[in-house]
Amino acid sequence: MTQTHTNTDRSNWAKNYVYRATEILEPASIDEVQRVVAANRRVRALGTRHSFNALPDTDVLVHLGRIPSDPVIDAAAGTVTVGSATRYGDLARHLHSEGFALHNLGSLPHISVGGATATGTHGSGDGNGTLSSAVSGLQLVTADGDLLDVDRSTPGFDGMVVGLGAFGVVTRVTLDVRPTFDVRQDAFVGLPWDRLIEDFDAIMGSAYSVSVLTMWSGDTVDHLWLKTIVAEGGPDDIDATHLGAIAAPSAELFDEQPTNMTVFGGVAGPWSERLPHFRLDSTPSAGEEIQSEYLVPRDRIREALTALRGIGPRIDEVLLITELRTVAADGLWLSGASDRDVVGVHFTFAPDTERVDRVLPAIEDILLPLGGRPHWGKHFLATAERLAPLYPRRSEWIELVERHDPTGTFRNGFLEERVFGD
Repeated sequence: MTQTHTNTDRSNWAKNYVYRATEILEPASIDEVQRVVAANRRVRALGTRHSFNALPDTDVLVHLGRIPSDPVIDAAAGTVTVGSATRYGDLARHLHSEGFALHNLGSLPHISVGGATATGTHGSGDGNGTLSSAVSGLQLVTADGDLLDVDRSTPGFDGMVVGLGAFGVVTRVTLDVRPTFDVRQDAFVGLPWDRLIEDFDAIMGSAYSVSVLTMWSGDTVDHLWLKTIVAEGGPDDIDATHLGAIAAPSAELFDEQPTNMTVFGGVAGPWSERLPHFRLDSTPSAGEEIQSEYLVPRDRIREALTALRGIGPRIDEVLLITELRTVAADGLWLSGASDRDVVGVHFTFAPDTERVDRVLPAIEDILLPLGGRPHWGKHFLATAERLAPLYPRRSEWIELVERHDPTGTFRNGFLEERVFGD
């Protein structure tokens, strides 16, 4: 039997949270995972540590990064099955080399398949669902150490996909795939805030994937990024002047394009190297930061943006950047996009929890009454009392968890406070 490895690093990626777990174990096989789960009263899976809160934490944490990824493509079924600790960027490269693709990717290709799908993480695009919406099957270790396979034919499956780690340690994930495709990435500046709010649908629907990056106090948004599928015979240039923005060459946009970002300037490349904002082989984003995000119903976004602009100076005092992205509705019970199209309003804050927590109540007082749901893996303050009305199938989800985990092996303080409300 391979010796289970113990990791002594207790911090998350952003260093804003220190896990209280007494052990962080790294088993080398699924058999070892089963033994670890069966031997511990409180245990949960730990992904790539990109969560900004206590969601993963418990007495014993299990990271599956030492277990081989072993991607298996089923071309007839249009799926790939892969180890849950696999980073999206690694899976994307493999799929592209085999002629396949996922429908979308998050801005960071460094996140794990299991962790991202369990929290409802998303990319962007009017027609693109969350990363979780591509999940068609799960393999997980249950509280008694048994191995359980579930798929879309399994009762309650739509509650298990965005499962927050509450159903067991997910060991393998099956995802829908499509034929590979090329994408170009073009950047624009000078888009007036008033134009964004007025023509929001036209602007956000102008490419396969669209991101608006901005502060809240100025007259114009900082950047408009369009990721467009490259079709044979398509245009050589992407124009956004009709949207009120002007082209920004990479040199003008960044002074010097950061080496950790994917290629701009309309240069076509594989979806795997254009849909993320950051390169897999580089350190993503700023690193030392706090992230918060709320998934706001698409039909309430103009109200949300106008109200947030009203407190823009307060937000900008501690803000590094905001990103706006659209996400298509899905049927997953605890997804931020469950049963409705949404807009992700993402805040990347400076690494100052005290100052962030002074402005978050004002942000949540605007967005939660409009139906905004916090991203489960980001930093937020709302507890179950305020969140429960936002998830019509929450009670069903809790009943499903209690059937699968009657002893509470995978429950923790975060779930009690933010979901169960006990």
